[in-house]
Amino acid sequence: MTIPGVYTESLSRLIAEFGKLPGIGARTAERLALHILKVPQEEAEALAKAIQDVKRNTRHCSLCCNVTEQDPCAICSDPRRDPTVLCVVEQPRDLLAIEKTGAFRGVYHVLMGRIAPLEDVHPEDLTIGRLVQRIRAKGVKEVILYTNPDLEGDVTAQHLAQVLRPLGVRVSLPARGIPTGSQIEYAGESILRDALEGRREIPG
Repeated sequence: MTIPGVYTESLSRLIAEFGKLPGIGARTAERLALHILKVPQEEAEALAKAIQDVKRNTRHCSLCCNVTEQDPCAICSDPRRDPTVLCVVEQPRDLLAIEKTGAFRGVYHVLMGRIAPLEDVHPEDLTIGRLVQRIRAKGVKEVILYTNPDLEGDVTAQHLAQVLRPLGVRVSLPARGIPTGSQIEYAGESILRDALEGRREIPG
């Protein structure tokens, strides 16, 4: 919290905006704002333009819901990918973590969240409906449920398995190489690769 009269109105406003970012506390917001004040004008304007451009140009892929500047995205448009194997993840950052391993050559679907009733996030708030439509229309044969290994991720995977089984696709889970309660985005590439390669089908 800034002290009235210590900072100018514009600097106080910048500190307040930085403070709205996830994981940014009051002290970090203050340091970031003071850093912006110190850097050359061109550098500060480049940051402002980058923020404007990402909001103006970035959208969600109409097929997989990943963030993209082209539609369909580069992964969905790649003819070298196998469209019959689909990996479901919670967020774009999870897709990026798996993609960095180079072990998966299918396509993805991003749920844009996970089922978390205590946070008022329910199945209808996710992109599950679009996932079902895609499976029906695109000839998908296998769906890998690569949700985070925590309570909400497990609940989400269980719900998806119930929804997808009647569609006649193979529904599988990655091997448990990631410690329970951790996040996919922070796991090592070798762990993610091994979990993917060791996936198992969920019995019907």
